[in-house]
Amino acid sequence: MKIVFLGTADFAVPCLGAICRAGHQVVGVVTQPDRPRDRGKKVNYNPIKKAAMAFDLNILQPENIKVPAVIDEIKALRPELLVVVAYGQLLPKELLQIAPLGCINVHASLLPKYRGGAPIHRAILAGEKETGVTTMYVSESLDAGDIILQVKTEIGTDLTVGELHDILSEMGADLLLKTINLILADAAPRISQDHNKASYASLLTKMDEKINWATDAQNVVNLIRGMDPWPGAFSNWNGKNLKIWKGKAVTLNKNLVVPGEIIAIDREGILIAAANDTGVLIKELQLQGKKRLTAKEFLNGNHLAVGEKLS
Repeated sequence: MKIVFLGTADFAVPCLGAICRAGHQVVGVVTQPDRPRDRGKKVNYNPIKKAAMAFDLNILQPENIKVPAVIDEIKALRPELLVVVAYGQLLPKELLQIAPLGCINVHASLLPKYRGGAPIHRAILAGEKETGVTTMYVSESLDAGDIILQVKTEIGTDLTVGELHDILSEMGADLLLKTINLILADAAPRISQDHNKASYASLLTKMDEKINWATDAQNVVNLIRGMDPWPGAFSNWNGKNLKIWKGKAVTLNKNLVVPGEIIAIDREGILIAAANDTGVLIKELQLQGKKRLTAKEFLNGNHLAVGEKLS
């Protein structure tokens, strides 16, 4: 099958590799333009461009996918199917009509839950016990097209967003191949989404990353897990950002502690009070401008005292 693949982020890499190794003809890879990615403004290729180069594929990097000339360029490749995975732009109606077998998408949630750009982060932040991957036909509305296949997985209590991302990306690649085989056999289902049950997984903001110690400890731990390894949940200590990477929710027997207060420091870690007689035992953290350290390593070079408060 002749496929045009549209993708940009790491999540899409296993999908591109899977369809190439399965013998499908990828006639073009459409990805976001190269952009500066560090302080030195050095331009780094995005993950899909790197993967496409490794497979020696034809690469297109339009600034705006809706430009008629861009649509014409993709149409000239005569694809039978368009595959979209973590591309980063909404596709216009004219593009969706190019391929005779349609345009399909791999999305990292059990739609209609968590439509939008940050479904993996939002699932962990919400304390979900289960998530999955959906393949669907792309519509003009965001993540609202008819479902083809879904696969579920549990979210372990200690699982970080990075670990879940990797699990779902591999599941997505497998589900994509099954979906393409169904399309080739003219046996792919079309299941309408219940739009009344839809929820939106908005992209993260800086405020999302900030720890609110006046919430229950489990909510704080979910935030820590949901920001590891990117972008990191943070608090403030001595005027500097302090990222918290590993933490465990515990029950406290104290009624007079103030949320954010350091109430114990020992070989187990640093215990910070949260709401509702709960606390977070911090196991791993990182001071602004420094390396990520275990609590023991951190305490060797920084003086934290019981009674201090993280803001």
